Amino acid sequence: MKRVRISQCLQSNVPLQDCTIAGWVRTKRESKENIFIEVNDGSCLSNLQVVVGVGDSSFEVAQRLHTGASVYIHGNLVPSPAAGQKWELKPVSITVFGDADQSYPLQKKKHSFEFLREIAHLRPRTNTMGAIMRIRNQVAYAIHTFFQQKGFLYVHTPIITTSDCEGAGEMFQVTTLDLVQLPVVDGTIDYTQDFFGAKAALTVSGQLEGELLAMALGDIYTFGPTFRAENSNTTRHLSEFWMVEPEMAFATLEDDCALAEEFLRFIFTWVLEKCQEDMKFFDERIKPGIIQNLEFIVKSSFEIVTYTEAIKKLQQSNEPFEFPVHWGMDLQTEHERWLTEKYFKKPIIVINYPKAIKAFYMKLNDDNNTVRAMDVLVPGVGEIIGGSEREDRYEVLLARMQEMGLNPDDYWWYLDIRKFGSAPHAGFGLGFERAIQFITGMQNIRDVIAFPRTPGNAKF
Repeated sequence: MKRVRISQCLQSNVPLQDCTIAGWVRTKRESKENIFIEVNDGSCLSNLQVVVGVGDSSFEVAQRLHTGASVYIHGNLVPSPAAGQKWELKPVSITVFGDADQSYPLQKKKHSFEFLREIAHLRPRTNTMGAIMRIRNQVAYAIHTFFQQKGFLYVHTPIITTSDCEGAGEMFQVTTLDLVQLPVVDGTIDYTQDFFGAKAALTVSGQLEGELLAMALGDIYTFGPTFRAENSNTTRHLSEFWMVEPEMAFATLEDDCALAEEFLRFIFTWVLEKCQEDMKFFDERIKPGIIQNLEFIVKSSFEIVTYTEAIKKLQQSNEPFEFPVHWGMDLQTEHERWLTEKYFKKPIIVINYPKAIKAFYMKLNDDNNTVRAMDVLVPGVGEIIGGSEREDRYEVLLARMQEMGLNPDDYWWYLDIRKFGSAPHAGFGLGFERAIQFITGMQNIRDVIAFPRTPGNAKF
């Protein structure tokens, strides 16, 4: 007997004979004549109702079922007389693979997201997390589809690295040294005795290696896990997260802005088309208006504004911002949201930031004071993409490293590529979980990944 997914059953246009489903019992209720069992297999938000009559051969098995049990049900999919549902399953047989007793914590009541994080091994069975996982799946599919259709090459950059892409030092160290008896020479740890012969860490970004690959292969993109040892417990930070990082060869900042706009429009359109049931759930239960916001962004043209212009508009706004506005500061979320929601009232791309607040690899403008950086800001959240044209001039890049207190010897290979066939190139980064958080309207980023890693928490 071929098993079918519940999503297939609910989308069927005709009754199905000899239909077999497998899933978990969400709820069960009894009347004088029937037992009604709601079963879900994770393929969609909706449950399939299984109706067992008093005289049916599977009635005794159904009586013993509890919420959470895993079942295998064979029967016939028939039109349902109940309002609000098209089909129900009349079982011929029910097989219980794993029962669940009364201590099963996911009962038919509202659970807080904080409580669900404590039982992350079970929360994928909830409506919210199930919908999150399906949307993550579709967004990941959309990301690959977008870049593959544009001829980008999917590459894999290292997870373990000996360089800090952002220069912030917030990296998880990777070592096999005996932490009780560290090898010390002249008062410092001798990392030549470590596994890699140097101090190594988990990567914060695949960008630097991505640039090297773009200088040989053309347009590339990475999509993988990244790590940041930032001791932050905000609703927008994770210690382990996924990043999408395209890199274009022979490209400028203007090309970068155009790609980012097209990219966001593509994945938002994809979600609206492919995840209608789940998006309706988030729009109704989590954040009303998110579908309308996504539709608005898809239809909008993104306005490009310089950082200096943005600062000027913020200063002239007379808004009581928590963080006073001045040239040279990093824009805060409150500033970004005012620009997108109150002034421009649409997505914008801010370009040409002060060099002092941006990374060493961003291309220096002729004014020697700003860099060819860009941030994409959208209504409802602020920054969603950050990128830049990369510095492709050897001497300028070397000076920028020294200016920011970085040791050029640690980046000799990154500098090297500027000596042998250097070319203009540009790219950006999209935090995958940040994007999912924006799409779904979830308030806490820990609720858009199955097993969040945060300071003090690496359970499950």
